[in-house]
Amino acid sequence: MKSLKYKIIKSREQYDAYCNALEELLFQNEETKDIEVLEEIELLTLLIEKWDKEHNSFMELEPIQLLKSLMAEHHLRAKDLVDIMGISKGMVSNILNYRKGLSKESIRKLSIHFKLSQEAFNKPYKLITEVNKHYKNANLMNTKKDLVVA
Repeated sequence: MKSLKYKIIKSREQYDAYCNALEELLFQNEETKDIEVLEEIELLTLLIEKWDKEHNSFMELEPIQLLKSLMAEHHLRAKDLVDIMGISKGMVSNILNYRKGLSKESIRKLSIHFKLSQEAFNKPYKLITEVNKHYKNANLMNTKKDLVVA
């Protein structure tokens, strides 16, 4: 009986090997457009996605933690996000330091670049503003409140 070329992923090493194989096939397919290569790509993608759903905790992270984790994994620096997101260095810094939230457009660009669902980046998280900076662990809205004195 002939052994299968690909099997259900059962270890991180197998996952990494399949990811590398998929990258090679994608590069090879750009030149050949072979139907067998396309089917192999589809199978590997399915196996990798199944492993990701069962083993990745990306969905548990809040958006900025997720972004920082992806940056480390892909060896990216803040200045690389300037090109990816199409925003200024200052805005990237503000986002990474919880001073500004991710815009819809930024979420869209990040999800395309990292090939993740937009839902991963579109979760609520606390921002630090100059107005509320002095409150540690306070669960405050990030707006300035005017008190009315009667």
